[in-house]
Amino acid sequence: MPIYHHLGNVPHKRHTQFEKPTGGLYYEQVFGTVGFEGMSSLLYHVHRPTQVRRVGVPQDVSPKVVVENNLTMRKLLGFSVKPMEDFLDSRVPLLVNRDVTIGVAAPRHSLTDYFYKNADADELLFIHRGSGRLRTMFGSIAFEYGDYLVIPRGIIYQIDFDGTDNRLLYLESHAPLETPRRYRNHFGQLKEHAPYSERDYKLPTELETHDETGDFLIRIKKQNALHPLTYATHPFDVVGWDGYNYPWGISIHDFEPITGRVHQPPPVHQMFQTDAFVVCSFCPRMYDYHPKAIPAPYNHSNIDSDEVLYYVDGDFMSRNDIAPGYLTLHPGGIPHGPHPGAYERSIGKKETHELAVMVDTFRPLMLTEAAMAIDDGKYYKSWLSEEM
Repeated sequence: MPIYHHLGNVPHKRHTQFEKPTGGLYYEQVFGTVGFEGMSSLLYHVHRPTQVRRVGVPQDVSPKVVVENNLTMRKLLGFSVKPMEDFLDSRVPLLVNRDVTIGVAAPRHSLTDYFYKNADADELLFIHRGSGRLRTMFGSIAFEYGDYLVIPRGIIYQIDFDGTDNRLLYLESHAPLETPRRYRNHFGQLKEHAPYSERDYKLPTELETHDETGDFLIRIKKQNALHPLTYATHPFDVVGWDGYNYPWGISIHDFEPITGRVHQPPPVHQMFQTDAFVVCSFCPRMYDYHPKAIPAPYNHSNIDSDEVLYYVDGDFMSRNDIAPGYLTLHPGGIPHGPHPGAYERSIGKKETHELAVMVDTFRPLMLTEAAMAIDDGKYYKSWLSEEM
């Protein structure tokens, strides 16, 4: 959950006249969620942010679901998804339910020809490869390998990449993305035992203020359609803002792992929460230090959730035949655990250098046509012993 932040100039009191130096008024916008009950910010625009010149024909971008009822463990070869020139075209949804879309993207170029807004969902971008800047009406955030970028719904943004070799994991969440409640005190501050602190947040800087008129295309995602709207003024015309609802980032490398004498359960790795799923970060860490410890995870049954692991880098000690960019799906209803040999070979190991992102959803995930095209088709057999 972000902290109070502000950039630029704002009037002394909310909802009062804010005069331009050249005469006239700046235009205030309340940017909030959950009606007027949720997180919000106040922005002050050079021009009215409501001036639409044209509305184009919407484009259907509904995920093509081909497996609705899945009880098969899957391994998806994420880096098999081919790079695309356009940022939105590069986004490939793989796993979906009514709460979340999980996908990968390999955009080759920056998003500069148009602006983008997701009006339905908060977005979480994980930067696996590449670096650049996320540019928004709230300012910009520099990003690099290992960064999570949280973009609350309704934020207009562009994204600038430094190069053409970019790989992203992305989530679209219909529930707000938050820091876990157990990490926060009743004031909202992260507690001492939390695995990261507010000091680790990457907050917007370098507020852009464009006093420009013309034709500015914003592609807005609403109900699985992209709506092209042409506005008469530049969407980045904010002279100042303050509040709690804005984009922010944090690096997976700033997550401080929680360890113990015996193997710790997955919730100790939690990074974000919603009411419908959680996101965890598996980072380099010391292994369990009980003299009889088994560092590999125990077999466990996913009764209430589907588990997705996105493998980033390092040595994935509990899995065989895993490489960066792979995603594995372990559906609720059946147990899973370490691959054959992993349980035994972990004994005596002192540390791991694995890096992975895990998403546990509380409703079953469906697979898209794109997911089935990169499914290796045999992962579910990978727990069989050789004699089987």
